[in-house]
Amino acid sequence: MLNLAVAGTGYVGLVAGVCFAEVGHQVTCVDIDEAKIKLMKSGRSPIYEEGLEALMQKNYEAGRLEYTTDYRLAYENADAIFIGVGTPEQGNGSANLSIIATVARQIAESVLKDCLVVVKSTVPIGTNDKVEQFIKDFLVHDVKIEVASNPEFLAQGTAVKNTLEAPRIIIGIESAKAEKLLMEIYEPFHLPVVAVSRRSAEMIKYASNDFLALKISYMNDIANLCELVGADVQEVALGMSFDDRIGNRFLDAGIGYGGSCFPKDTKALDYLARENGYELRTVKAAIDVNNDQKTMLYKKACKRLITFHRLKVAVLGLSFKPGTDDLREAPSLLNIPLLLEQGADIFAYDPVAQNNFSAKFPEGINDNGSITYVNSIELALEKANVCFLFTEWDSIKSIKPNVYADLMRTPLVYDGRNLYDPKEMKKEGVEYYSIGRK
Repeated sequence: MLNLAVAGTGYVGLVAGVCFAEVGHQVTCVDIDEAKIKLMKSGRSPIYEEGLEALMQKNYEAGRLEYTTDYRLAYENADAIFIGVGTPEQGNGSANLSIIATVARQIAESVLKDCLVVVKSTVPIGTNDKVEQFIKDFLVHDVKIEVASNPEFLAQGTAVKNTLEAPRIIIGIESAKAEKLLMEIYEPFHLPVVAVSRRSAEMIKYASNDFLALKISYMNDIANLCELVGADVQEVALGMSFDDRIGNRFLDAGIGYGGSCFPKDTKALDYLARENGYELRTVKAAIDVNNDQKTMLYKKACKRLITFHRLKVAVLGLSFKPGTDDLREAPSLLNIPLLLEQGADIFAYDPVAQNNFSAKFPEGINDNGSITYVNSIELALEKANVCFLFTEWDSIKSIKPNVYADLMRTPLVYDGRNLYDPKEMKKEGVEYYSIGRK
């Protein structure tokens, strides 16, 4: 058992810390937010993530997991310190590394013994080199510090499973000593470990996420062409999926990708390339396609309707994907302001993300229109003039086509996740628009 500290209790840090405790390590999670620390000590998770809260309670009660705002206490005798803080996108697309710099300085001022610092946060290539030098510049005690890269590949909604059952662990190291310690940390996971240089590890993270973003944008581009030439993108994707060089994942067309990773990482790699005098044309195209895709449904509806003024608009799904309450880069954040500007009366439903969304768009009259949050799909649909489907939650996928026809004043449905068979919707008298299909 090793003594580990984890800086940051967002998706990356908290999930990593809990999973390290689950396999037997002694873990202290550090955060500056006292209210958040108090919440976690009570056994509650600050983020919605399946299975996370149960593991938090289990390992906290077992004494393997602790939470604190006292970074000195957490860092001073740790065998390894994992940095899992945010690297938010800046206006020019680059990553903001100020929080990592703050943590690095705190580590330098606190550690009392030789220690491995492991950066899990997504950072531009070369950042680990700078973090190592930065820590050495501010070291207070006579200790040896080395920095390693260990990028995460979790997906929101399945983060715990992605961590405990990862297809591979990537470690970026510059010494045999760092490799040995990371192998010891990850040995209880019984997963394949790929050891590379620090800069290669940093690039693997960006290259992997951007490849998946490319795949999504490519299928959305194909979907848009399918509509124009009379093909069905779901049939096209099915045919493609049998080719094992392509695979069957990330072939679903829709209204674009969102979340904390794909949008930020594509922009960051695009920025990094330009800073080095190179243009990543494929990544830039993926960004452009995704930006256009997010308002595709709204544009279709504008061609069909004169205005949204005083129309009841049902919005089903607010989070960027099912299984999370995360709103970052969610299509709802772009489309709902457009609807409100036209004076729509929005009735929004999401099983978990309504509180987060209402913090950005309070209930009541907003700009020219209004927004009301409802606890059931039926209340959102009742007497609605138009409906937008933004998130493929199971509760939304399970709605039968006849429900739209029975409850809506005008059964006009714009589906951003291709949840329904167009023939079935037409049979029930629903005017139905989706992505990449007739």
